[in-house]
Amino acid sequence: MASIKSRLTLAYLAVLLGALVALVLVVLVARRDALLRQLEGRVQAEAEQVVRAVNLARNAGTDPLRTVADPLAAPTVSRRMEAFLSLLDGYVLVQDSARFDIYASPAVQALGVGDRDRFSNTVREAALGTVAPLALRGDELLLVVREVPLEFARYRVAAAISRRGIALVPSELLGPVLVMVPLLLLVAALFAWQIAGQAFQPVDRLIDQLEAITDGRSLHRRLGAGIAGEELERLAATLNAMIERLETSFAGLRRFTADASHELKTPLAVLRADVERAMSPGVRPAERAMALEEALQQVTRMAALVESLLTLARADEGRFEVFREPVALEPLVREVVETARLLGEEAGLEVEAGPLERVEVLGDQVRLRQLFLNLVSNAIKYTPRGGAVEIALAQVEDRAVVTVRDTGIGIAAGDLPFIFERFWRADRVRTRADGGGVGLGLAICKWIVQAHSGALGVQSRLGRGSTFTVTLPLAGAPGSGMTGEYPAVVEAGGGSGEMLTPD
Repeated sequence: MASIKSRLTLAYLAVLLGALVALVLVVLVARRDALLRQLEGRVQAEAEQVVRAVNLARNAGTDPLRTVADPLAAPTVSRRMEAFLSLLDGYVLVQDSARFDIYASPAVQALGVGDRDRFSNTVREAALGTVAPLALRGDELLLVVREVPLEFARYRVAAAISRRGIALVPSELLGPVLVMVPLLLLVAALFAWQIAGQAFQPVDRLIDQLEAITDGRSLHRRLGAGIAGEELERLAATLNAMIERLETSFAGLRRFTADASHELKTPLAVLRADVERAMSPGVRPAERAMALEEALQQVTRMAALVESLLTLARADEGRFEVFREPVALEPLVREVVETARLLGEEAGLEVEAGPLERVEVLGDQVRLRQLFLNLVSNAIKYTPRGGAVEIALAQVEDRAVVTVRDTGIGIAAGDLPFIFERFWRADRVRTRADGGGVGLGLAICKWIVQAHSGALGVQSRLGRGSTFTVTLPLAGAPGSGMTGEYPAVVEAGGGSGEMLTPD
């Protein structure tokens, strides 16, 4: 397949060749028209000379016609007029009042019988004063017919000139054209190839830089060195943005793999140890039951982890459907509050219901319940004994706003941009004695909010608690409709779920 450089050169040569051919044709046609006008002027002048010759003979006091004794003889011009007319070149014909030929120049007499008759008949019928073409067997003429009024007669005179000398491509121009056009094309091809090569040098450098980025370990490199031109700079900026996204994705994938391996490694090790202990010979039934119970807990924990990963993976691929239906949030939130109070009793916390307004949204009731339970469970998990958790529901313009406020340990300002990432947990939380979660709950919450065209934000201060705010469009409000497939999780602070900064 030909390169772009070759195709551009060929395209330039094709355009240039077409322009040259058009220019040559225009020049030749213009030259032909100029020669034709010049020839028309000559034939008009020739006809005027014939008229003058007739007038000179008449003014000389001689009869234009020769007196003949035989009445049957054809009339002819007098010798004096014939002497005047013989001085003219070309095709000259004079007819009397009866339209009989009384003088024919040697050129007319040299014509064949048929051509001479055609010439004579054309002179009899032609319009006066206009240049008319006349096609003969061996030539093509330009003919002008004039009339000379005399005292007792009206002579018709004609003059014609051959068009044989007018050609579309004259020989004096054909040679230079055949020599100059190939030479011009050759020079133009060399210049076009050179210019195209210089224009594509930045593209070649861009390709070399892209070829150097061959795997995920080279994604830290960026394009731009030696790139000139507005279009190429835009292309480089677009590619750099894509490489940056790829780098982020690769880093997230590596981190995800490492975190998933870490989260699965410990329960698998514990599970293996419990199974080996239960299978050991001589173990007492009580110890075997205790080992199997601990193994079951680890299996349950891994099943929850795998289920969360499967949910996010399906959401990433757009295969997780969110069904749209009218959902009354007030009873749903009350149900979540009741569940949260049960969880709060075990943790020694007080779960309160704030103002709950009656609002309705379009969404998936199961997913919305999962969203609110995740947020409440997260608040209870990281709130020390004796603290409080409050859930409120309000309508703000055309939005439903659900807030989950706690008096827990809070989140450091430096950790806020990362809390919605998968498997992310602050170090001080990761070392909690109860082990905490696996760091997927907030990522799933973020996906559910995004799938409902809403926003999820957080305000927090270390040691003073956190407030998570879910904003959803009301049923019938702009943006409340859903198609059923949505991207799973966006980076914290991106998309429609902005990250709120701490107070």
